[in-house]
Parts: sequence; C-alpha cells; structure tokens
Amino acid sequence: MPRRHSYALLIALVAGTAALAAAIAFGTALLAGSRPGPLTEPDPHAAARTPAAPANSAGTWVATWTAAAVTAEPDTAHGLPGRTIRNTVHTSVGGDAARITLSNVFGTGPLSLDQVTVNTRPVTFDGSATITVPAGKQVVSDPVVVPVAADADLIVSFRTPRASGPVTIHPNSHQTSYLADDRGTWRTTHWRYLTAVDVRNETTPGTIVVIGDSLAAGSGSTTDANNRWPDLLSDRLRGRYGVANQGIAGNRLLTDGPNALGGPSGMSRFERDVLSVAGAKTVIIALGINDVQQAPQEPDPQRIIAGFRSLTAQAHARGLRVIGATLTPYEGYPTWTPERNAVRLAVNERIRAGGVFDAYVDFDRAVSDPYVPNRLLAAYDSGDRLHLNDAGYQALADLIDTGKLVNTPRSDAF
Repeated sequence: MPRRHSYALLIALVAGTAALAAAIAFGTALLAGSRPGPLTEPDPHAAARTPAAPANSAGTWVATWTAAAVTAEPDTAHGLPGRTIRNTVHTSVGGDAARITLSNVFGTGPLSLDQVTVNTRPVTFDGSATITVPAGKQVVSDPVVVPVAADADLIVSFRTPRASGPVTIHPNSHQTSYLADDRGTWRTTHWRYLTAVDVRNETTPGTIVVIGDSLAAGSGSTTDANNRWPDLLSDRLRGRYGVANQGIAGNRLLTDGPNALGGPSGMSRFERDVLSVAGAKTVIIALGINDVQQAPQEPDPQRIIAGFRSLTAQAHARGLRVIGATLTPYEGYPTWTPERNAVRLAVNERIRAGGVFDAYVDFDRAVSDPYVPNRLLAAYDSGDRLHLNDAGYQALADLIDTGKLVNTPRSDAF
C-alpha cells in the first residue's frame, strides 16, 4: 500500500502469547559511510543502551522509524498510571525481526512498563516482560521475531501500570495513535515514550537520518497520509535504505527552543538523534530557519554556518555523509522582516558556495515563487506562508537525487 494512502488503524490488544525466538546472537555488521576510515566499533554488551548496536545475523539492524523526544507532556506529573499507550508508526523498510527504544528522558522518576507488544507480539527486555526505565534514560528491547512490512503501519503498545513522572512525548505527530484505560479509548496525535523501531534486514545497508524542524516533522501535511517529505523520500527509495525522521516542530540549530515544544537544539541532540541511530549512513540537515525567524533571532549568518560545520565534522568522524538544505522562504509570516530575511539569504549563499556540507539540496529554490522569491509558491503554501502542504513536501522529496545519497564523491549540489 503506498505510504501517502496508508491510514493508521486501531489494533486491539489480544490475549495469549506468541512464540519468541529461542536465541538471537549478537555481533557487528554496521557498514562504513562514504568518507575514509571505519566507524567506531560498538561495545558488544551495549545493545540495551544504544540503538546503534547491531545484532549478529545474516542481516543488519537498521532504523525503520524514529521520533525525537521533544518535551515532558503537560499535566502528567504522575505519568499515566493504568493507561495503555498504542503508538501508530509508519515504517520505511521491513525486516524479519524488530526491536524498540523506549525513552524516559524527560521523566523525573522511574518509569514502569509492561504488556509491551509490537503488532501484538510480546516484547521482552533482558528476557523480562516488564521494564523499569530510570529518569533521563532510554532502553532498547530484546529482538522480537515479528514480520515487519515496509511502507506500512505498525502498532507498538504498552501499559504504564503505576504512577511515574512526566511523560516523554513527541507532540504534533500528524499520525493518529491511541490512549486507553478501563473507561474507553481516545485518539491522540502524541507519540509517547517510543523513539525508535529498528528492524533486522538482510539487504538494506543502512538508514538516511533527517534532522530538521517543522518542515521535516510535516507541519501542514495531511494527518495519517504520511506526506512528510522524509516519508515521500522513503517512497522514492523503495526500500533501498531506511529513513529516520528526527524532525521537531519549532526546532533550532544553535539554541533550545524558546518554549518546550521546540525541543533541544540540533547541536545538543545530534549525538542522540543522529549518530546513535541504527545503521545511519547519511544525515540530511534541514535546520536553521527557526534560528532566523523565532525570537530571540540569530542575526549572524556565520554563527549558523559554524553550527553546520560542527555537525558535519561530528558526522564525518563517524563515517557519515552529510547533505544540507537551504532555508526556505517565509515572507508573509508574522515574524518576517527584511533584516531577518537577509540573514536567511546569506546562509543560503554560503551553503551554495560549498565547503559546508558534502552536498546540498536547494529547498529554497524548489518551493519559492519565481516572481516573488522570498515567498512560498502559492501552490505549495499550507496557508501560513511558512509551512508547506502535501504538494510542497512532495516537491522537496522529488528534488533529492536518490542515487547520490550514499557513497558518492563530494559535490556542490543535487
């Protein structure tokens, strides 16, 4: 089923247990990126701590879906005791086994979870059906033998049996998930606690990681249609690589968002949300517009460029290829001024000149009005002059040369 026509379905919890694999051994199978030098060898005992630790099998562990942890959910000081959380996620690649990452990074106390399932298959943690996640930490499950289809909805369900602390969420997901207790079931667009699903895949060599803001997160796109531009890029890749979307609405490159929903800055979350993603091969950096347009504004384009160079150096040290995106126009949005737009244009000019990333995609030119280049093309505008509609996100995805994403020489532009 094509991604843009896939809609989230409520999957009821079922009784009984499914057969688990008797054993899954561990080793190393992560491939190096396009720059010289091997990736850092993972600790063979680190599978319960980092999603990047691969399993020893005929295939490699790669991320099929991710969601960056953003903030603590308001009004959840005691967590969601007695609630069942059913997160609906949409895969990029498939596999013959899965493992999940659960995060309590914004919690203030231990988080207890039980009845954890992936598409109703029971999930364990170090062999146990229950897990306690310390405050500020995350855990990775044992592998569970469950067929995971590419370009399909997946339900990851679990219960929080007792009070804990604030709930770690990714809000504004543009996906319908569910929250249930003995009184009923409610729709929600928050992803709670779940931050990654990895799959074991024999043919997919790795994952493309997108770190971005609301444009990557899909603000303005149709709910449940999976029309965020990283989703549409995954459609074009047709399973050749996984796509991990680490976009956060309101996210900035240099500083934490002015409110909790902006999340930690791209600089501070790069290790967690890019370098630790299972099978990461290439990172697409699509950040910076919120540094320009949100208060307090960044008036110096060189500081933004320096931030990009820092992230590029960190990625190169791990063998990842880096692709950057120019900053898109937003004239007509309430925060637009000629002075702020001049910063945007200066950043874009420096990206186009080369030497910042391994390559760049010119999102600015792809969606700007040729007659009023500081504005979005009306056909791509969601209505607020900043965020795109489904057609606009398709234009961004179509711009990317999928043949140049991984293991190609450095180039100035796609």
